[in-house]
Amino acid sequence: MNQSSMNIRIQAPSPSLLLPRAKVYSQGMCPCLRMQLETCSNPNLLKTSIVSRCPSGWSKTSSVFAEKPIKHSTRPGAVVTSGSQETSTPALVGNEKIGVLLLNLGGPETLDDVQPFLFNLFADPDIIRLPRLFRFLQKPLAQFISVARSSKSKEGYASIGGGSPLRRITDAQAEELRKALCDKNVPAKVYVGMRYWHPFTEEAIEQIKRDQISKLVVLPLYPQFSISTSGSSLRLLESIFREDEYLVNMQHTVIPSWYQREGYIKAMADLIQKELEKFDCSEEVMIFFSAHGVPLAYVEEAGDPYKAEMEECVDLIMEELEKRRVNNAYTLAYQSRVGPVEWLKPYTDDTIIELGQKGVKSLLAVPISFVSEHIETLEEMDVEYKELALKSGIEKWGRVPALGCEPTFISDLADAVIESLPYVGAMAVSNLEARQSLVPLGSVEELLATYDSQRRELPAPVVVWEWGWTKSAETWNGRAAMLAVLVLLVLEVTTGEGFLHQWGILPLSW
Repeated sequence: MNQSSMNIRIQAPSPSLLLPRAKVYSQGMCPCLRMQLETCSNPNLLKTSIVSRCPSGWSKTSSVFAEKPIKHSTRPGAVVTSGSQETSTPALVGNEKIGVLLLNLGGPETLDDVQPFLFNLFADPDIIRLPRLFRFLQKPLAQFISVARSSKSKEGYASIGGGSPLRRITDAQAEELRKALCDKNVPAKVYVGMRYWHPFTEEAIEQIKRDQISKLVVLPLYPQFSISTSGSSLRLLESIFREDEYLVNMQHTVIPSWYQREGYIKAMADLIQKELEKFDCSEEVMIFFSAHGVPLAYVEEAGDPYKAEMEECVDLIMEELEKRRVNNAYTLAYQSRVGPVEWLKPYTDDTIIELGQKGVKSLLAVPISFVSEHIETLEEMDVEYKELALKSGIEKWGRVPALGCEPTFISDLADAVIESLPYVGAMAVSNLEARQSLVPLGSVEELLATYDSQRRELPAPVVVWEWGWTKSAETWNGRAAMLAVLVLLVLEVTTGEGFLHQWGILPLSW
């Protein structure tokens, strides 16, 4: 890896404002306005304002290595905080029953859950997108991968206590969000729907129906939008909604991403600043943002906004830190890649090695795409990457905890829910924006119609067929290997014979 491949971002001046209010966007429109939204039936129940301004400029950031801490520029403008009201309210807002559905990945709670959890994960066509001709092999391929990976995955989960803490933490976040909404005079029921393990999204929807919720805010617990996270959950919701008359008539809206919100940015800056203080020379610490990766083709071919939103998110956090006179150098890399295809770069492990070679001695890892502790923070970061860092010459390692139930973060999520309520059941908000975005506020159907509606197959990043160690060859050779695996699976399934059965990887009855 050469020096230019390191994605160490040095921020350029930009006069845009970090706005604390609802993430409501247009694509290409930029009205300067202020809208005051109130419920007329009871002014004590909901009163929130959405401030929208035109961004006056945007500067691209450079990707170079910083030998010394770099001073970043600050966007002008004060950050506005929202306060809680103390008055009590009835169980309904107006005549409506309000519900909030938190969406998350899910995780195995015991070691016995690991293989079926992995099967659910890899059976999702938004995780592994097969060409149309081979889609009938989605589940056999998921079975093969889940069986092959389960032993190693079990070792990882055993090292963090025998299961993922994700459900426990998400349940706690849901309860704290419910309390925060109540404190802000918006009583609501908060539900948890996991994509790949219990409580499944379908289970949460059934409870929502039993509770007769009439207005639903869908809130993915992923700060940045991606096909493989929020997009997958929304596609599942779309299929559920279409098949149920009650859900068709239930008004809802989705907050697709919220990485730009004031409370989230401040909460992340608080945690980073607190961990920096634990180092002897905090100003010399490299702040190392590590995000979950996605295949490069998702971004380059399918238009996934994940990379752009992630980079802006890091910029906003560093701007907030600079306001506090924290001017450390920083970088962003991507972890958890799987399979032979190219993923977003730079990779976390490669970047750690290069930082050590460049003489970095103190590193503070920041899990930027995760709001809850799970295996990718507790095992991959705390064990694997820490060990790699120490072997690479980095002497001092620190890691920022995930947000969890941090009060500023939870309060801001409650504000996001409140600010979205006037748009529940309305058309996608395309005439308002706090900042430009690729994914606007709207319903499940509108979001999927706006983004990834055709669910296209993902072609290779480079069209030219090449052999050898080239970018194109890496993709095509990987696809050739995948095709060979598919052919092998077909033979195993149709004949019931083969080395996979002989080795006991696949049961004879499968």
